[in-house]
Amino acid sequence: MNKKRLFQILARADREEVIQLGNKIKQECHSVTVVKQPEKTLTMIKMREPVKNSLFYLGEIIVTEATVTMDGSTGVAVTMGDDFDKTLSMAMIDAACNAGVFHYEELLIAWESEQHLQIEKENAMMQKTKVDFHSMDSEVST
Repeated sequence: MNKKRLFQILARADREEVIQLGNKIKQECHSVTVVKQPEKTLTMIKMREPVKNSLFYLGEIIVTEATVTMDGSTGVAVTMGDDFDKTLSMAMIDAACNAGVFHYEELLIAWESEQHLQIEKENAMMQKTKVDFHSMDSEVST
């Protein structure tokens, strides 16, 4: 599983589930060393303007970042918000993936499918409120 997909799943996942998975990995007798304790910082949000296709900075957001080592491999996590425990667990999961000792891909795939169902449900709810301006134009012209 690539890093982008891994962190999309973990970022959307329930806080308690991610923390439990991080603790499970830690209890499997892997030596975890916290290199950088979770701490808050600010980062800029970069957006692309669709008309001219130019980049601009929307503003700053609070993120939490943490770094750990496990069995000689480094794990890093950066998440929006200030959830120190979830960020630290995400860093441990990343380190386990980098060390080749992560054996819970089926669980992550199950989380991902649940997340996709939830996103589809939310999109369907929003689709009901969508206004079709073309049909409104034809009503006005009569």
